[in-house]
Amino acid sequence: MIVVTGAAGFIGSSLIASLNEKNFKDLILVDDFSNPIKNKNLSNKQYREQVHRNQFFDWLRINQESVQIIIHLGARTDTTEFRVPIFDELNLNYSKEVWKLSVEFGIPLIYASSAATYGDGALGYADNHELPFQLKPLNPYGESKNDFDCWALSQKEQPYFWAGLKFFNVYGPNEYHKNRMASVVLHAYRQIRETGGMKLFRSHRPDYADGGQLRDFVYVKDVVDVIHFLAANRKHSGLYNLGTGKAESFYQLASECFRAMQLPEKIEFIDTPADIRDKYQYYTCAEMDKLRSIGYTNPFHDLAAGIDDYMTQYLIPNRYF
Repeated sequence: MIVVTGAAGFIGSSLIASLNEKNFKDLILVDDFSNPIKNKNLSNKQYREQVHRNQFFDWLRINQESVQIIIHLGARTDTTEFRVPIFDELNLNYSKEVWKLSVEFGIPLIYASSAATYGDGALGYADNHELPFQLKPLNPYGESKNDFDCWALSQKEQPYFWAGLKFFNVYGPNEYHKNRMASVVLHAYRQIRETGGMKLFRSHRPDYADGGQLRDFVYVKDVVDVIHFLAANRKHSGLYNLGTGKAESFYQLASECFRAMQLPEKIEFIDTPADIRDKYQYYTCAEMDKLRSIGYTNPFHDLAAGIDDYMTQYLIPNRYF
């Protein structure tokens, strides 16, 4: 059995769809399953059992001999949430218990970290094991992810294989429930469909043009491919960046959205809100040499190809992965 936590979420449900395509159906789905909109991500998925996240640890103690791997994607991901105890409970302490049980029962573990751990990027985007202890994330979400990375790296007892994946800007099908936390691609699609145009933040730095702010946007199908690779090989434990290794501008993203929707380009610029302006990132880009060095050779979708697949196969026909 393969356990996927955060199973009803964006990346979790996309992973389950991909596992089903590869004929993996002996799956245990862990989540709270309380959001009916989010649960639509699991429609037509094939799996063995749903387990509420609050019952998962008891379930695992009983069924541990049948579990082949735990893929721990469940987390509170709202970067606008500032109540630290929520992140301590759902991101830090819950993940520690997953880790400890993985060690106790000899189960390999893949878990979701985040590029939010890198903060403003002043220290770079290297996925080595020294940098996390120096990083200063910009919000409690990023802090909770970095705190767990540091805790994991400090443990003498570790799962025989583990990987912490620092997701960069993931976009793709099954994020429909995420509202404000959805990708810029989904926001662009909805805004263009409703208004015919797209608004982007104006640059407040002289070294970046309006809309020239850069991000490493990674398609969710590439994310799940990397998870498949790590789960199959189970070698070279550690932290890994998961982006494309290429930074693209928001202007380019908006332009590709208009192209995929076969609409004339109409982009205007608005001021970045004052309350986030001093923490706004102008550049993120994953260093991907480490993942490549352990044998991952699959190409990543470039932004145009990823947006085209997302728009034409999922958003426009209103489909789930």
